[in-house]
Amino acid sequence: MKDLSQLVLRGTAGTLLAGHGSQKLFGWFGGPGPEGTRGMMEALNLKPAERWALVGGASEFGGGVLTALGLLHPVGPLGIIGAMAMATRKVHWDKPIWVTAGGAELPVTNIAIALSLMLSGPGRYSLDRLFGIRLPGWVGPVGLVVALAAVAKAVQESEEQAQEEGE
Repeated sequence: MKDLSQLVLRGTAGTLLAGHGSQKLFGWFGGPGPEGTRGMMEALNLKPAERWALVGGASEFGGGVLTALGLLHPVGPLGIIGAMAMATRKVHWDKPIWVTAGGAELPVTNIAIALSLMLSGPGRYSLDRLFGIRLPGWVGPVGLVVALAAVAKAVQESEEQAQEEGE
């Protein structure tokens, strides 16, 4: 049952995150597409905005697809964690926690799901298992540190940029 529950969780969270990323990358499902995403990144002082729009969309879309398929584990959950950490800090940080108030309830839940999947592995019903793929054990912890460091650096740079523009 554990493997089946991982499949359900991976499939649901991964598919929804891939859809969310496709809104940014391709404008699918009523999303803003690349131009709208670029504008959002500019408003968040993430520059160059084109690069951050691509990184954000690719992290969500690619992370979601890899997670749903159980492929190249733990790369998918790491992409989700990075994107959701950035969203938490840059979009939702200064609001109450609940999504109804614009807070980080949803991205924090996605981080918890992705972290749980990262720690538990892709499970029996995964493409990694089917093809015998197993990335080295250090990829998860090192990738997590790198992803969170990149988010911290980007946040710091965007805040410095905002201060410079405000002066």
